Amino acid sequence: MASFDSAYSPAAITGYLSSIESLSGTNFRKWKEQISIILGVMDLDYTLRVDAPVTLTAESSTEQKAAYEKWERSNRISLMIMKGSIMTAIRGAIPDSDNAKLYLAHIEEQFQGSSKAHATTLITKMVTLKYNGSNGVREHILRMNDMASQLKGLDMEIS
Repeated sequence: MASFDSAYSPAAITGYLSSIESLSGTNFRKWKEQISIILGVMDLDYTLRVDAPVTLTAESSTEQKAAYEKWERSNRISLMIMKGSIMTAIRGAIPDSDNAKLYLAHIEEQFQGSSKAHATTLITKMVTLKYNGSNGVREHILRMNDMASQLKGLDMEIS
Protein backbone atom coordinates (compact mmCIF):
# COMPACT_ATOMS: atom_id res chain seq x y z
CA MET A 1 0.00 0.00 0.00
CA ALA A 2 1.30 3.47 -0.89
CA SER A 3 2.29 5.73 1.97
CA PHE A 4 0.55 9.01 2.67
CA ASP A 5 3.77 10.86 1.80
CA SER A 6 3.55 9.51 -1.76
CA ALA A 7 0.58 11.87 -2.21
CA TYR A 8 3.12 14.72 -2.09
CA SER A 9 5.61 13.30 -4.58
CA PRO A 10 6.28 15.45 -7.66
CA ALA A 11 4.61 12.85 -9.88
CA ALA A 12 1.48 12.79 -7.70
CA ILE A 13 1.29 16.59 -7.58
CA THR A 14 1.67 16.79 -11.36
CA GLY A 15 -1.09 14.21 -11.72
CA TYR A 16 -3.40 16.16 -9.42
CA LEU A 17 -2.82 19.43 -11.22
CA SER A 18 -3.19 17.96 -14.70
CA SER A 19 -6.54 16.45 -13.71
CA ILE A 20 -8.07 19.90 -13.17
CA GLU A 21 -10.19 20.87 -16.15
CA SER A 22 -9.51 24.51 -17.11
CA LEU A 23 -12.30 26.88 -16.18
CA SER A 24 -13.84 27.78 -19.52
CA GLY A 25 -17.10 29.49 -18.66
CA THR A 26 -19.41 26.50 -18.96
CA ASN A 27 -17.86 24.20 -16.40
CA PHE A 28 -17.71 26.28 -13.20
CA ARG A 29 -19.42 23.74 -10.96
CA LYS A 30 -17.14 20.91 -12.10
CA TRP A 31 -14.05 23.14 -11.89
CA LYS A 32 -14.88 24.24 -8.33
CA GLU A 33 -15.45 20.64 -7.28
CA GLN A 34 -12.11 19.57 -8.77
CA ILE A 35 -10.28 22.49 -7.14
CA SER A 36 -11.84 21.68 -3.76
CA ILE A 37 -10.86 18.02 -4.00
CA ILE A 38 -7.28 18.71 -5.14
CA LEU A 39 -6.69 21.39 -2.49
CA GLY A 40 -8.14 19.06 0.14
CA VAL A 41 -6.00 16.09 -0.91
CA MET A 42 -2.90 18.28 -0.94
CA ASP A 43 -3.88 19.73 2.48
CA LEU A 44 -4.03 23.23 0.99
CA ASP A 45 -7.70 23.98 1.65
CA TYR A 46 -6.82 25.51 5.03
CA THR A 47 -7.06 29.00 3.55
CA LEU A 48 -10.59 28.26 2.29
CA ARG A 49 -11.75 26.92 5.66
CA VAL A 50 -10.10 29.42 8.01
CA ASP A 51 -10.15 33.22 7.85
CA ALA A 52 -6.83 35.01 7.52
CA PRO A 53 -5.04 35.21 10.86
CA VAL A 54 -4.02 38.55 12.33
CA THR A 55 -0.72 39.95 11.13
CA LEU A 56 2.24 38.78 13.16
CA THR A 57 3.87 41.08 15.68
CA ALA A 58 6.95 40.79 17.88
CA GLU A 59 4.67 39.53 20.66
CA SER A 60 3.09 36.77 18.56
CA SER A 61 3.27 33.33 20.11
CA THR A 62 4.84 30.29 18.47
CA GLU A 63 1.35 28.87 17.81
CA GLN A 64 0.24 32.12 16.15
CA LYS A 65 3.36 32.13 13.98
CA ALA A 66 2.80 28.50 12.96
CA ALA A 67 -0.88 29.14 12.16
CA TYR A 68 0.04 32.23 10.14
CA GLU A 69 2.72 30.37 8.17
CA LYS A 70 0.35 27.47 7.47
CA TRP A 71 -2.38 29.85 6.28
CA GLU A 72 0.07 31.91 4.19
CA ARG A 73 1.50 28.82 2.43
CA SER A 74 -1.97 27.39 1.82
CA ASN A 75 -3.19 30.74 0.48
CA ARG A 76 -0.21 31.29 -1.84
CA ILE A 77 -0.27 27.83 -3.39
CA SER A 78 -4.08 27.74 -3.63
CA LEU A 79 -4.03 31.02 -5.56
CA MET A 80 -1.37 29.66 -7.93
CA ILE A 81 -3.40 26.50 -8.57
CA MET A 82 -6.66 28.42 -9.10
CA LYS A 83 -5.17 31.07 -11.37
CA GLY A 84 -3.23 28.46 -13.33
CA SER A 85 -6.39 26.49 -14.06
CA ILE A 86 -8.43 29.39 -15.45
CA MET A 87 -8.35 30.28 -19.14
CA THR A 88 -6.49 33.56 -19.71
CA ALA A 89 -9.49 35.27 -21.31
CA ILE A 90 -11.62 34.53 -18.24
CA ARG A 91 -8.89 35.35 -15.72
CA GLY A 92 -8.84 38.96 -16.93
CA ALA A 93 -12.54 39.38 -16.11
CA ILE A 94 -12.12 38.26 -12.50
CA PRO A 95 -11.08 40.87 -9.92
CA ASP A 96 -7.65 39.95 -8.58
CA SER A 97 -7.10 39.21 -4.91
CA ASP A 98 -4.27 38.13 -2.64
CA ASN A 99 -6.72 36.00 -0.64
CA ALA A 100 -7.69 32.61 -2.13
CA LYS A 101 -11.06 32.52 -0.35
CA LEU A 102 -11.96 35.99 -1.66
CA TYR A 103 -10.66 35.15 -5.15
CA LEU A 104 -12.89 32.06 -5.25
CA ALA A 105 -15.84 34.23 -4.15
CA HIS A 106 -15.10 36.64 -7.05
CA ILE A 107 -15.09 33.70 -9.46
CA GLU A 108 -18.43 32.46 -8.07
CA GLU A 109 -19.95 35.93 -8.55
CA GLN A 110 -18.73 35.95 -12.14
CA PHE A 111 -20.43 32.64 -12.91
CA GLN A 112 -23.64 33.05 -10.89
CA GLY A 113 -25.57 34.18 -13.99
CA SER A 114 -24.20 31.24 -15.95
CA SER A 115 -25.45 28.90 -13.23
CA LYS A 116 -28.95 30.37 -13.45
CA ALA A 117 -28.97 29.92 -17.23
CA HIS A 118 -27.74 26.34 -16.79
CA ALA A 119 -30.48 25.69 -14.20
CA THR A 120 -33.12 27.00 -16.61
CA THR A 121 -31.81 24.71 -19.33
CA LEU A 122 -31.86 21.71 -16.98
CA ILE A 123 -35.42 22.43 -15.81
CA THR A 124 -36.58 22.75 -19.41
CA LYS A 125 -34.90 19.45 -20.27
CA MET A 126 -36.47 17.71 -17.27
CA VAL A 127 -39.96 18.97 -18.11
CA THR A 128 -39.75 18.07 -21.80
CA LEU A 129 -37.77 14.82 -21.59
CA LYS A 130 -39.98 11.81 -22.20
CA TYR A 131 -39.25 8.12 -22.18
CA ASN A 132 -38.84 7.17 -25.85
CA GLY A 133 -38.95 3.39 -25.49
CA SER A 134 -35.69 2.80 -27.37
CA ASN A 135 -33.45 2.83 -24.30
CA GLY A 136 -34.12 1.14 -21.00
CA VAL A 137 -36.32 2.63 -18.32
CA ARG A 138 -33.36 2.46 -15.96
CA GLU A 139 -31.28 4.69 -18.25
CA HIS A 140 -34.13 7.21 -18.47
CA ILE A 141 -34.48 7.28 -14.67
CA LEU A 142 -30.72 7.69 -14.25
CA ARG A 143 -30.71 10.59 -16.73
CA MET A 144 -33.56 12.30 -14.85
CA ASN A 145 -31.80 11.65 -11.53
CA ASP A 146 -28.59 13.16 -12.89
CA MET A 147 -30.41 16.34 -13.94
CA ALA A 148 -32.09 16.56 -10.51
CA SER A 149 -28.68 16.13 -8.87
CA GLN A 150 -27.22 18.91 -11.01
CA LEU A 151 -30.11 21.19 -10.03
CA LYS A 152 -29.54 20.35 -6.37
CA GLY A 153 -25.93 21.47 -6.82
CA LEU A 154 -27.29 24.79 -8.09
CA ASP A 155 -29.47 25.18 -4.96
CA MET A 156 -32.65 24.26 -6.86
CA GLU A 157 -33.69 20.98 -5.32
CA ILE A 158 -36.40 18.92 -7.03
CA SER A 159 -38.55 16.86 -4.68
